Amino acid sequence: MRLTVVGCSGSVPGPDGAASCYLVTADDGDREWRLLLDLGSGALGPLHRHTDPVALDAVLLSHLHPDHCLDLSGLHVLRRHGPAPATSGLPVWGPPGAAERMARVHGVRQAEPLQGMTWGELVDRRPVRVGPFTITPYAVAHPVPAFGFRVEAAGRVLAYTGDTDSCPALAPLLAGADLALVEAGFPAQETTRGIHLTPARAAEAALEAGGVGTLVLTHLPPWADADAAQEEASALWAGPLTIAGPGRTYEVGAGPSR
Repeated sequence: MRLTVVGCSGSVPGPDGAASCYLVTADDGDREWRLLLDLGSGALGPLHRHTDPVALDAVLLSHLHPDHCLDLSGLHVLRRHGPAPATSGLPVWGPPGAAERMARVHGVRQAEPLQGMTWGELVDRRPVRVGPFTITPYAVAHPVPAFGFRVEAAGRVLAYTGDTDSCPALAPLLAGADLALVEAGFPAQETTRGIHLTPARAAEAALEAGGVGTLVLTHLPPWADADAAQEEASALWAGPLTIAGPGRTYEVGAGPSR
């Protein structure tokens, strides 16, 4: 299983990259399957560098803030009107109301669901299966309904928190993950709770879960000091630790490949 960071800028796209979007691929022996975790603002463009967006097998939206879902509207246009229009429906899984919300984003009259996409509603701890992937959503702590995803394939585990603060769901979500992709959208000095983790709280969550291999901090806003974030987390976390960056890839279970 491979993770490719398409975009990881927190809250808004930045000068060096798009908002949240992560491509996960795995081969089942017959073909490669392509799963997208979030498709935030500005992410559709760089996604072309890593895969044909029309060839995606499914999209899972952690929540409905624009920096995690907005470019689904552009993907809809590409699938319908691009040089090689899609011939089958794209499964899209999201929180309750995702189909209506994305229709309104796209400007569809009467909030009709976007054509060419089939919609599934995420339910806490009810697995979704896509080819070789089993994806278990965990409801996490954010101002809107939000989920983290535990993605399993070929005996490997990728855990993605989406946007969250510390909460009980993080322990089962992250436990034993070969790679934990954990948001750290707030700086150390931020005292507001219930929205985002800090780098220290991200490290604490991985430690409390136990058995995590590599910790990857993500969702840092464009103005964040990445070096300070890594230093803050590494004061608690002694294992492999990196900061996500656009275009970076990871062989899940083997650390960063480039």
